[in-house]
Amino acid sequence: MRSDPVYVAKAQLFRVLGHPVRIRILELLVSGERTVGDLQAELELDSSGTSQHLAALRQLGVLESRRAGTSTYYRLKDPRVSQLLAVAKQILTSALSDSQALLGDLIQQSAESTRRRSDTVP
Repeated sequence: MRSDPVYVAKAQLFRVLGHPVRIRILELLVSGERTVGDLQAELELDSSGTSQHLAALRQLGVLESRRAGTSTYYRLKDPRVSQLLAVAKQILTSALSDSQALLGDLIQQSAESTRRRSDTVP
């Protein structure tokens, strides 16, 4: 099967976004630009790890940077990234709510089954 370039590009986007540290970087940048040092401290990563994640996001075109003196500042290139993060949170919240409801039903059924068994045992 031939891969459509659009699907390949979308898969690449999700692949790069598919790392917890990169998601955390994006969430930190939703509130505004930050220096590499600020991000490194917040993420509790060394400079090499932080730089690798920032480079992957920058190459994808999700982030942009600027230099001011000795500091490099990063910010979201497209404000819709914050919308993407918000929608992902909504989807996960909904899925977890559904799972929580299912878990509640299972617990209730288990309790009822235990009660019935204890009612029939002399």
